[in-house]
Amino acid sequence: MTARAASWLPLSPGERSVAIEVLTRGPLSRSDIARRLDLSAGSLTRLTKPLIESGLLVEVPEGSTLPDTEVRQGRPSQPLDIVAESRTFIGFKITEDMVYGVVTTLRSDIVARHDLPLTGHDPQHVVDVLRAVTDEFAREFPGLAGIGIGLGGRASDRSVVDESAFLGWHDVPLARLLEERTGLPVVVENDVNALVEAESWFGAGRGLDRFAVLTIGAGLGYGLVSGGKRVVTAEDGRGVGRFWMVNPNGPLTPEGERGSAISLLTIPSIRYQVRAATGRDVTYDEVLALAAGGEPLAARVVDEAARALGTLVAQIANFAMPQKILLAGEGVGLVDVAGPVVEQAVLANRHPQADPVNLETKVSDFHDWARGGAVLAIQTLVLGSGTGT
Repeated sequence: MTARAASWLPLSPGERSVAIEVLTRGPLSRSDIARRLDLSAGSLTRLTKPLIESGLLVEVPEGSTLPDTEVRQGRPSQPLDIVAESRTFIGFKITEDMVYGVVTTLRSDIVARHDLPLTGHDPQHVVDVLRAVTDEFAREFPGLAGIGIGLGGRASDRSVVDESAFLGWHDVPLARLLEERTGLPVVVENDVNALVEAESWFGAGRGLDRFAVLTIGAGLGYGLVSGGKRVVTAEDGRGVGRFWMVNPNGPLTPEGERGSAISLLTIPSIRYQVRAATGRDVTYDEVLALAAGGEPLAARVVDEAARALGTLVAQIANFAMPQKILLAGEGVGLVDVAGPVVEQAVLANRHPQADPVNLETKVSDFHDWARGGAVLAIQTLVLGSGTGT
């Protein structure tokens, strides 16, 4: 059993603000930190002194970065940075049949991976598998600071899985169960929310005031950051897309829904449409390859999905007005095959004088999702609570 790691506490609110600014945006000069946090030079000196003395912040040479393990004293003009490898965190992504695990640094860089299969969904079995992966990581990283878990479904208080359809769970106190087995603090959240937090703190949305994430894969996910904080709603973890109508004349899903984003964009729906039209059961990658090769039925399905994606991206841009939209998930290969169709649909659904949509794509494997879980644990340690950004 691993030992519970110390948090950043006690830090004053001002010290914590400085530390978070350097963590998420550093290395930074003192003048940059003072400007970003609206602090006087004297106030900043007072706040940074104990952080440097404790080793949480280090001074690094101008224009270069020190190894994380090297602490160097310097002049006050030198930039400040975090010792990223001073703490390590476990992140998990739970799917229907696998547990994917990663270890990250304090800046969420993945330094180890380990996965194990799930042979059932009984909570105790899942906890046993999570414990086994934790024990494997602890042998190489004895100073683990916390665990974060992302899964499809709803979680309350970042500790209890209220509902997870693919696991068949209701009101499972997953954080408590795993804490009892590992001795480490555990935080649990919807996987899309975890990914949004990770991209907002350390990824595509870093430093942005307004930022949106759209994920396409087995399902659809959506998250919005406004004012630098993730927008929390009652819909979190309930699944999105069934009520996003993008083409009322679109295809049916196996469940009989017509024209929704779910029916047009998810991997199971795209595969279902090709199977219904051809009688062939092909993988998603095979569908994309057939479409790229000019196979008419596959090309029609992929183009229709691309138009739906462009319409949805335009709607997000029109109403949320984000500085950037990140398109992530296992399904983003759609853009590689039918990017021009996506762009045409975006333009067709935007004002002609609107700013161009800043759309970034990122193919996310399950370890990227697990990294989102690790960021939840980082936030819990840094913020001193489980409330996130």
